[in-house]
Amino acid sequence: MLRNAPIEFSSFNIYTQDESRFGLFKRNGRALTAKGVKPICTYQHKFENTYLFGTFSPINGANFMMELLYCNAENFQLFLNEFSEQNPSEFKVMVLDNGAFHKAKSLQIPQNIILIFIPPYSPELNPAELVWLNIKKKITNVLHTDLENVYKILITETFIKSLCAFDYFFN
Repeated sequence: MLRNAPIEFSSFNIYTQDESRFGLFKRNGRALTAKGVKPICTYQHKFENTYLFGTFSPINGANFMMELLYCNAENFQLFLNEFSEQNPSEFKVMVLDNGAFHKAKSLQIPQNIILIFIPPYSPELNPAELVWLNIKKKITNVLHTDLENVYKILITETFIKSLCAFDYFFN
């Protein structure tokens, strides 16, 4: 679907988008121990991983995530197409970073999506970064035997709004 003729949309929403790598390599975080005692943690040296592409609304907490094996233009196109179909009558403004594959010439942006890029080297302006940070905090110091266990993290609309509702979306 390329932008040809004007289409009427029944609703409008703003989404922040980002992607992050998740895998089985054990993430070690802080641990509480007695002074001078090195904490003993389980360790797993597996490099099986995947990427989660996600988009999160600071307005109503709506979200859409998709697991893909690589971060490239072809997979980003798949993500855009699937996200476009999630609620086809909604016009989606997507705020995202300047990843090279986000600006690939081969991309065909669906009619109900518009991309707005944050300034380069400013991830603090993208609330989606906070979603990944909080998910990764939940899986730090936890041993996962397969990728399915990594996906069992509950993401609710309230959780998304609490992380993504930056003031500049409402002013």
